Parts: sequence; structure tokens; C-alpha cells
Amino acid sequence: MSGDRGLRPSRTARMVSLLPLPLRRRAEALPGAMAPPVRPGQSTPRVAIIGTGFGGLGVAARLRQAGIDTFTVFEKADAVGGTWRDNSYPGAACDVPSHLYSLSFVPNPAWTRKFPTQPEIRRYLDSIPARTGIADRIEFGAEVRSLRYDDDAKTWQVTVLRGDGPDAAETTETFDAVVAATGQLNRPHIPDIEGLDSFDGPVFHSARWDHDVDLTGRHVGVVGIGASAIQFVPAIAESAASLTLFQRSANYVAPKADAPLSPRARRLLRVEALRKAYRFSIWARFEARFMALRDGSTLNRMGQNLFDKGLAKAVGPKLTPEMVVPDYALGCKRILIANDWYPTLMRPDVTVVPGGVQKVEPGAVVVDGVSHPVDTLIFGTGFESTGFLMPMTVTGRHGVDLQESWAEGAEAHLGITVSGFPNLFVLYGPNTNLGHNSIVFMLERQISYALTCIRSLVSDPRPLDVRPGAQAASNRRLERRLATTVWATACHSWYKTESGRITNNWSGTTSDYWRRTWRPRWTDFDRV
Repeated sequence: MSGDRGLRPSRTARMVSLLPLPLRRRAEALPGAMAPPVRPGQSTPRVAIIGTGFGGLGVAARLRQAGIDTFTVFEKADAVGGTWRDNSYPGAACDVPSHLYSLSFVPNPAWTRKFPTQPEIRRYLDSIPARTGIADRIEFGAEVRSLRYDDDAKTWQVTVLRGDGPDAAETTETFDAVVAATGQLNRPHIPDIEGLDSFDGPVFHSARWDHDVDLTGRHVGVVGIGASAIQFVPAIAESAASLTLFQRSANYVAPKADAPLSPRARRLLRVEALRKAYRFSIWARFEARFMALRDGSTLNRMGQNLFDKGLAKAVGPKLTPEMVVPDYALGCKRILIANDWYPTLMRPDVTVVPGGVQKVEPGAVVVDGVSHPVDTLIFGTGFESTGFLMPMTVTGRHGVDLQESWAEGAEAHLGITVSGFPNLFVLYGPNTNLGHNSIVFMLERQISYALTCIRSLVSDPRPLDVRPGAQAASNRRLERRLATTVWATACHSWYKTESGRITNNWSGTTSDYWRRTWRPRWTDFDRV
């Protein structure tokens, strides 16, 4: 659904036609083609959608556009937004430019900055249900606890918990297909640290920020210095009496080319053709960055040299090399962007403590036998990212448990379908994360792929189950290519399982993923 109803299609077409041919084709293709909607009176599959982040809202909007209204969106919280609802910490923002960080078929011409902040992303996501006509299909306060495939009925039994405390009750409902849009970053990770329960001050994770705690004048300890801490640490430094940062390893932090969009730029970007061209230009520039993630590539070596020279300037009496110089290859962990990180580290009331946390005492954190007094603990330790679809219990054909089948690491065909689990479609699933471009782009490809599969059930209701051989072949190719990336080098990251298997990242460019998900290859599937 377009946000530019006042713009005549003929004018838009003329403006697009003025672009160079390659740019025009890309700009026109970015939103993806929509197949004609199902005919009135046709029976459509019942679809359960879990989650209301970009993925859940996007697939619901596309289903409605396709004429499939027999779907329900289950959301355990009381509002839409997914990770952008949950992560409301001070300074929360995105590291992908605004005009690429939105659904192409639900554009937002009103972005105010080059990089969006959490409140602005949240407002955008809040607007999607009304703009796309799916608000009546979202059920809040409904937590999906389990999914069980019925071999005889060839349907999914979805068990949903509604209510709180003694009023909570579970019911089981039947669906033909399930779209799990719970993502990779929805369960905060707090490490099991000795003595943590004994700490006598406020303790919370950045993804569950306690806004009732006034940090003014407090001595705050921050455990984990990653993508969230890089934002909230500078934001709270002014009010806290002191900040002690406990970091296991340093990060590569690049400048953030952020600024408000000028009134003139905002007016121009309300023109659909110009906005599409601008969106494409961002995507193309970011796409070129993938070569820097190839281990040993020229671009990676050039980037490493630039960072080494820049980081050397930060080393001094206050900051030792251990505090600011990473001990792993550029890109092995996500490269962060910020303009206020190093100035914050240089503040006299900020202390960096390298090394792993040994234990926690009632009013202190112990590292290497040294006790560091703090009265508040904030964890920026990321998420349980490799436990896909947890904590749901998912049971497929013949009683196979999904988590048992993933005991050696999660895998799926193109990150979307899993053999033995017919008509189950996972968004932002195994090996679909990126280190160089927009996840929303990947989600749109997955939504298109899943929608095509679901639409096929209108004419042939037999469930689709990806063949084991097809899944195994695509994952062998994936692992061969992953072995050539910097993610396979020696570092500890949320991209990997404890055994070192990379289960989160896609192995190539988004162009390659676009090509491979352009349409399902039906020979990869059995009708069961």
C-alpha cells in the first residue's frame, strides 16, 4: 500500500523512466512483484502468524493484498513493534539508513534523519496495521506456546496462552500454515555469573530497560559492550556519577554519517520515483561492502589498515590497546557505528575494565580478582540468538522435535523452510542475518517466497515439505561459502553456536539471496 496517494501513476512512471536503464530496472524491482489476488469465492488456507515486528506485519499485509484474509497474527505483548518495541533504552537507533529500513510496499516518506531512532521506527511500525488494513487480524496478549503438526489432518495445532496469573488459559487452534516471525533477537541473554543474585542494586538488561530507575548520580556498571551499549552508554554518561564498562573484547567502531534530513530533502523524498532511486542507491552502496567481509580480501585488508591507524590514535594514558584495539579480524563481529563512543571513553568518570567478569558481589563486580564498586548493573550482553523459535515447542511430522533436530545447530532451506515441518515458514531464520546491509530487504524476500508457497495451497491444498536433499544441498553450499568469510575466523560472536558453527549469517550478498528466493523451485518440495 502506497503512502503517496496524491501522486499520479503516470507522473511516477515518467520520472522513473528518466533514470538510467539499469537503475530504473533495479528501482522498479526493489518492492517485488505481487501476483494477482485470489479470486472471490476461492477457499484460502488458514494461516497463523507469530510476532508483529517487520516480518509479521509485512507478511500479514502481503497476505491481505493477495486476497487471503484467513489469517491471525498472534502477539504476546500489548503492542506491535517486535525488537523496536522491546529495545527502548536511551539512545536506541538503527545502523541502517532510514529509507532502506522500511518495507518497500509500506513506504515512509516522513523520515526525519538519515539514520532512524527507535521512537521514529516505533511510530512507523505502529502505523502499518491501519495503513495496510490488518489491524483487525492482530490478537494481543496471545503467546504461542507450541506448534504441533497433525499427520492425519495435515494441519498445525497451535497452542496459545492468553491472560496472566491465575486467569491465564491455553487454547489450541487449527491452521493450515504457520509463519514464525519471532526473529533472532527477541530473548535477552544474561550470562550465568556467580553471585549475581546477591547484587543489592537495580539489575536489568538493555532490551528490558527499567525506566523507573533514575540513573542520576548512580555508579553504573555495564557488562557487555556491543551494539546496544555503544548507544546507551554515551546517552547515560551525563547523568550517572560514574560508569564502569566491563568488556570482554573491544569493538571496531566507525563514524556514523548521521544528520537530520533537510526540509528540501524531505520534500524531494516524498516523490515516489526519487525515493525509490534513493533507496536503491543506499542498498547498492551497502551491497558493495560485502567484499570487506571476505577473509583476506583486498577491501578487508584496506579496512583493517584504516582502523589500525585510527585506533592507534585513541591509545594513550587513559586507554590501553587492550581497551580499544580488537584482538580479532575486522568484521568477525559486527562493525559498529557511532560518533560519541570514543569521546565517552575519554571522560574522567568513565572507566574501561577489560576481561571477563569473574563474579558479582552485593555492591561490586569482580574482574581478575579486583573488586569494582557499582550500585547499578546494566547488561548489554545481547540475545539468545542461536536458539531459533525458542521457547516454543515445535513438533513436526512423525513427532519430530525441532530443537532436537537442531541439536548441532539450526538450519533451514534458504533460512525459510525446514524439512519435516510442512507449511512452516520462518522469517529471519537460520543464516539470514547480515553484516553489511538491511535485514528488512532479506525479510521482504522471505515474505515473497513464503507468500508464493501459501498461495499455491489455494489450488493444491496438500502441504509443502522441503525435501531433505534440497535442504542439505543448500546448506552445504552455504557452509562452503561461510568458510571464506571473516565470520569463520577466530572470535566469539553471536553469529555462532558454542561449537563455532555459524547459524545466523547469510553467506553472500543480498543480490544472491534475492536471486535464490525469486520464486520457490517446486522440485525442492514434496506434497505430503
